[in-house]
Amino acid sequence: MLTESRLTEPALVQSGEWLTVSGCKRVLVVAHTIAYAKQLRYAVSLLESDLRAQAVFTVAPHAFGDGVVPYLRALGISVIPWRQALGMEFDLALAAGSRGIHEVRAPIIRMPHGAGHIKLLRRTEDPSGTHRRAAAMLNRSYLMREGRVVPAAIALPHSRDLDTLAWSCPEALSRATVVGDPSHDCLLASLPHRAVYRRALGIEEGQRLLVLSSTWGRSAFFSRLDALLPRLLSELPRDRFVIAVLVHPNVAAGHGTYQVRSWLASYLRRGVAVAPPTTDWPSLLVAADWVLGDHGSLTSYATLAGVPILLTSHPEDEVAPDSPAAALARRAPILSPAMPLAEQLDYAAAGFGPDRYREVCALLSSEPGRFPPRMRTLMYRLLGLSEPAYEPVMGPAPLPPPLSHWMAAGAEVPR
Repeated sequence: MLTESRLTEPALVQSGEWLTVSGCKRVLVVAHTIAYAKQLRYAVSLLESDLRAQAVFTVAPHAFGDGVVPYLRALGISVIPWRQALGMEFDLALAAGSRGIHEVRAPIIRMPHGAGHIKLLRRTEDPSGTHRRAAAMLNRSYLMREGRVVPAAIALPHSRDLDTLAWSCPEALSRATVVGDPSHDCLLASLPHRAVYRRALGIEEGQRLLVLSSTWGRSAFFSRLDALLPRLLSELPRDRFVIAVLVHPNVAAGHGTYQVRSWLASYLRRGVAVAPPTTDWPSLLVAADWVLGDHGSLTSYATLAGVPILLTSHPEDEVAPDSPAAALARRAPILSPAMPLAEQLDYAAAGFGPDRYREVCALLSSEPGRFPPRMRTLMYRLLGLSEPAYEPVMGPAPLPPPLSHWMAAGAEVPR
């Protein structure tokens, strides 16, 4: 007779007699945060339709892990407790972060989780500031444990990352494979659907969508929204401009979704749409007419969408100098507090051309459109399985809900 606790476990971790499809290779997906989970879903989708493999998710301890389990379960994904996962053996594990993965009993593929490798290792980890700093996810402290390289394979978006690994953690270089960037490829696949996304969002004829994008942390744009949003609402005609705010999931994980919406409540009531942390954001970037953002990944990805960009700031000391974000900071106009916002948006649009952000786009992936086949080959090699006899493709982002769903109930009618 099964105990109550056993009844709550996914069938995958129960004895074989309870399974309908047996003999599967078992793949553990280690989701530390919502942002990581989104990236890992691209890789897991490459196992679709293959009854030889079974994926199950777990959530490793992380400061920004709040909300990950509800997010996954809302997608119908089985989630097992972290401690339970550590007591089991798997044929493969996928992770987009490093915390705790040395305890996993499986060969691990470590994936990136943003636009290139943007954030530098904190100065506090090198108080002297004399050592060359690698972007955090390429630093040896994130790749090694007790003198050994933890991941069996390190999936990289760009060939230039191999050069970084060669000096930051040469021990890991032999385990690195350039696979490209799934978010890059998803956004490219979504570009032909701009008109469909705009209709789904509720953007009417003659209206312009301004997307505000913020990363997390003390230098993030979010902490200055209370200065900019009142200006946007007062200076831009509200019948012509629609404003949507995309905030990094770590902000809600750190402060709470209720608190984030509470801080923005007065703007929500005035018709500003604030996307939830679980939002599939590529559709909003493709639908946008302008993107106003900081040094976070989404602003760099917006260069692929072919829209004018205004930067809010660029904390040079925190950003890898060879990253897409650094390249974007050298090219995109920066927001000025002294000039009218409408004039600055017009300036950004007038100076925008097809070649303006070519370098930034090129830094996002050295294998554009090739993430599905390259990542699938890597996964199946470590699983010891032959690949299915069809070419994997990256589909477009799903349709977003209307922006009105992300506004406060009883929002004011634009005047």
